[in-house]
Amino acid sequence: MEFLTSTLLRKSHIQQLATCRQLTLRLACGKPRGMLRITDLNFAIEGRPLFESASAFIPTGHKVGLIGRNGACKTTLFKLIRGELQVDGGQISLPARARIGGVAQEVPSNEVSLLDTVLAADTERAELLAESDTATDPNRISEIQTRLVDIDAWSAESRAATILSGMGFSEAEQHMPCSAFSGGWRMRVALAAVLFSAPDYLLLDEPTNYLDLEGALWLENYLMRYEHTVIIISHDRQLLNRAVGAILHLENKGLTYYSGPYDQFARQRAAQRAVQAAQAKKQDLRRAHLQSFVDRFKAKASKAKQAQSRVKMLEKMETIRAPEDEARTKFTFPEPEELASPIISTDAVSVGYDGKIVLKGLNLRIDQDDRIALLGQNGQGKTTLAKLLSERLKPMGGDITSARKLRVGFFAQHQVEELDVNDTPIQHLIQELPTEHVSRLRARLAGFGLGPDQAETKVGKLSGGQKARLSLLLATLPAPHLLILDEPTNHLDIESREALVEALTAYSGAVILVSHDMHLLSMVADRLWLVHDGAVRPYEDDLEAYRQMHLKGAGPKAQKPKEIEKPKAPVPRRLSRDETLALRKTVRSYEDRVTKLSTIRDKIVTTLADPEFYDKATSNQAESIQKKYAEVIEALEYAEAQWMGHLEKLETTGSA
Repeated sequence: MEFLTSTLLRKSHIQQLATCRQLTLRLACGKPRGMLRITDLNFAIEGRPLFESASAFIPTGHKVGLIGRNGACKTTLFKLIRGELQVDGGQISLPARARIGGVAQEVPSNEVSLLDTVLAADTERAELLAESDTATDPNRISEIQTRLVDIDAWSAESRAATILSGMGFSEAEQHMPCSAFSGGWRMRVALAAVLFSAPDYLLLDEPTNYLDLEGALWLENYLMRYEHTVIIISHDRQLLNRAVGAILHLENKGLTYYSGPYDQFARQRAAQRAVQAAQAKKQDLRRAHLQSFVDRFKAKASKAKQAQSRVKMLEKMETIRAPEDEARTKFTFPEPEELASPIISTDAVSVGYDGKIVLKGLNLRIDQDDRIALLGQNGQGKTTLAKLLSERLKPMGGDITSARKLRVGFFAQHQVEELDVNDTPIQHLIQELPTEHVSRLRARLAGFGLGPDQAETKVGKLSGGQKARLSLLLATLPAPHLLILDEPTNHLDIESREALVEALTAYSGAVILVSHDMHLLSMVADRLWLVHDGAVRPYEDDLEAYRQMHLKGAGPKAQKPKEIEKPKAPVPRRLSRDETLALRKTVRSYEDRVTKLSTIRDKIVTTLADPEFYDKATSNQAESIQKKYAEVIEALEYAEAQWMGHLEKLETTGSA
């Protein structure tokens, strides 16, 4: 199989606490013991160093998010781990007989069915089944059948079908040939295949880029339950908060391992940078004081010895450098003039392709201050609706009314791929705005994080993130009153995604979002529309309810969107003074409990992340501390739930 390579105290912290997830730490029988060790790694390409004395240790069974800015060579690290590139110095070692798996490229366009393609990923099963057809020695036949039972070969088809279903393929589609699907869908098949093969080390590079929201939610849940080691390159904040228990940060050619999910990493790193900046400032003041003494008294005989002493102190003082501020990505959207509401309304509209209706009975209204997220599985019509609203599709029935002078901006992932690879970003802008001065066009590019160097670089040589920023700029050039974004975060790093959130929040036009990035949707959207069964209706619950619905295996049919307002909840009784005091005492008690348990948890995590622990501890000691960790996590989750529940009661009764 070419596409497989064998290879989160106070109220403000509650949501962050809730996103913490248990680390998967196991020493299971039959799994490779030890850990992935990266020791003093040095690697350069054409004389340019990419890694310098980089070290990290990842115990077996951990789930780790590998993060770093675009261009930090995260994918290169994967190639080094798989042995596709040779290190210049240092060492990368894995447990003996460990199998490494990852998606290298899409599945070939052939006539093999999706199900058979995934089943073939388990090469041992395929070889045993083939041998069982020809073996004649009774002893060998017995060995084959015993091994087939050991690897659960007879449930393989069911397991493969479940994974393909999670990737968005219906039962009928699973029996269709790979050639019937586009490259993006074949990438899903490749991902399904490597998940089915269940390698000891699963290396995933931006796996959600080809998934919709439902597929991303399924993958998140799958990785949380995966029994082996996972290292995942991702800029999806929600995935990094739920599916991993540690962060491996690639920065300045080095690696730093942080225990906990992404939000905890972000807080730890911010605290470290603040401490480093404070220490640098303190040292600068100390240095200035010493230098002042030297300058004042170096020529005075009675003070010469003291002055010389301070000169030596200055020479021995090791410089503490303030952390350099990273170049901050920022998007600057042009502001449209205000139009009368609604800017778009539809009356019994139907729309589709080639005479076939996909959506019907659309009675929708969009105002200029709307922020709408479209929910629904692939194939239900989200893109069809987006094309209708952007006038890329004409209605097949009903009436659609748009405000006069309405301008619509449209971004879709395919537009990134359709950029002219031989033209530069500045040439793309000149084609769109031929009468605008070049200096103004350069300023527009800079407003999307494309500096002077990128402005003159051919698109074919730009990174995926730079291409995506250029496409976003082109979509917003006319200062649209309505901006439709279909998967805008693919190839954008976390900093760029945060910049997009800020830009959309400040933007004065309407926004319609289709995205698998739950963080983006939760930060931007204030209305949810469910596209399902040929209809578009308001979804009355929130994104977390939608997530839970899919993780429980229920489809949108389990949710009947209501078109009438929900009855107002009764106003809770205001508590007496004594009741309020008692409730506040309970809140403080659980808050203290959470703090203590968090401290215990962090100490255990530190122990488990220490490579020496695994060298010295017996299997009973390792099992004991992991059992204690599980007990602490269970107690912490209960304490957090009680704390948040009592605090919510305190707030809703007006007693906070």
